[in-house]
Amino acid sequence: MTKKASIELGYPAGNLLYRKLKRNFPRIVRGEGCWLYDDAGKRYLDACGGAVVANLGHGVHEIGEAMAAQARRVGYINGTAFTHDPAEEMARELAEMAPKGLDKVLFMCNGGDAVEAALKLSRQYWVETGKPGKHKIIALNPSYHGNTLLAMSASARPHYRVFFKEWLVPVVTIPAPYTYRCSCRGKDKDCPTCTGEALETALRKEGPETVAAFIAEPVGGSSTGASVPRPGYFRRVREICDRHAVHFIADEVMSGAGRTGAWCAIEHSGVSPDLLTMGKGITGGYAPLSALIARKEIVDAVARGSGSPSHNQTFSQHPVCCAAGLAALRIIRSKKLVERCARMGRLMHDKLRPLAELPHVGDVRGLGLFAGVEFVKNKDTRVPFPRKLKFAEHLTEAAQGAGLVIWPNTGQADGTDGDLVMLAPPFTVSEGELDEMVELLKIALETTLKSLKS
Repeated sequence: MTKKASIELGYPAGNLLYRKLKRNFPRIVRGEGCWLYDDAGKRYLDACGGAVVANLGHGVHEIGEAMAAQARRVGYINGTAFTHDPAEEMARELAEMAPKGLDKVLFMCNGGDAVEAALKLSRQYWVETGKPGKHKIIALNPSYHGNTLLAMSASARPHYRVFFKEWLVPVVTIPAPYTYRCSCRGKDKDCPTCTGEALETALRKEGPETVAAFIAEPVGGSSTGASVPRPGYFRRVREICDRHAVHFIADEVMSGAGRTGAWCAIEHSGVSPDLLTMGKGITGGYAPLSALIARKEIVDAVARGSGSPSHNQTFSQHPVCCAAGLAALRIIRSKKLVERCARMGRLMHDKLRPLAELPHVGDVRGLGLFAGVEFVKNKDTRVPFPRKLKFAEHLTEAAQGAGLVIWPNTGQADGTDGDLVMLAPPFTVSEGELDEMVELLKIALETTLKSLKS
């Protein structure tokens, strides 16, 4: 296609296929701390860490230096033939920080890969231990676990599935513990959705002998905007999974690596999963890396059987990526950034709470430096804006125009309607930057409401 034709179709000319084809993208030339700078000299406060990834902020030279040093030694090693120090050392340190009982680490490239590997390892375990009938997955609705086909099958996000539904496998879903949208509004102490009892009901209906795994995000990600389950929810989930011999998979791709003020968000519940996935922030965004962390007894069953997990990639446990992850992990630990995230997270939520008094702000929620702000047409009834208004998208563009980067999500109310934005600044954010984030978000909201009225 010619440059002229590209412009006529409404997307930027050039050879790069953009993530969105109907907008122009500022060209970022550098980053420092919580700030990004474009080639026109404009600066942007990165209030969402890109895609909840830049936990350490931008311009951390130590990570780049660790990657360069590893690349000079050796840039690529085939994981089916050799091992290397960065993978061995990072696996050891991840296992030290993981919830109790999780100690075997498989490195992949992104979060969806890790989720895909976790689901497949669960299925492989049941086949190799003589229970091939256990093949079903139970997931939450709404939820999101990635764009690979099995991960997408487990993701209750209808607008992501539109083009691919014929390729996806059936997955059983139960309502997510999303109190703002629950019919009980979080007030019924016996609510099956909010207590986890819905999982018991689903297992009895499906037959536990047919179910391999239950997968959930310990704190809601993009699909529910940092919704925090009621205390006791995952303790009930753990008890149900144990009783019915079902693997509990904690998807910590977004909520892990310290984001909620604990290394893994599931720690707040006081339980350990059977399989745990991480990604995004484990390198601070400096290299693509994710991890599946499994219980030894699951891996032992595979070792006694086929002898090899049935999931791998050309670039799994890549030396340079693992070097980035190891450097990031050691910075987080040495500078006590998880503890700082917990402290600054409390401060951030104190500053965000007054937003709930503004027009059309339905809910402000989250944990640590992880927050969701949900917007509604009617605050009393919680009726969302109609999707055709594209409220979240307009708000995000208004924020970027004001110099603030936030992350929009949609469809959480009923699968189509619903608007929210995610806030997840780097762990190094200052109090002054938090104040600026809130003020810029107010300006963007005011701009958006004015534009929708005109």
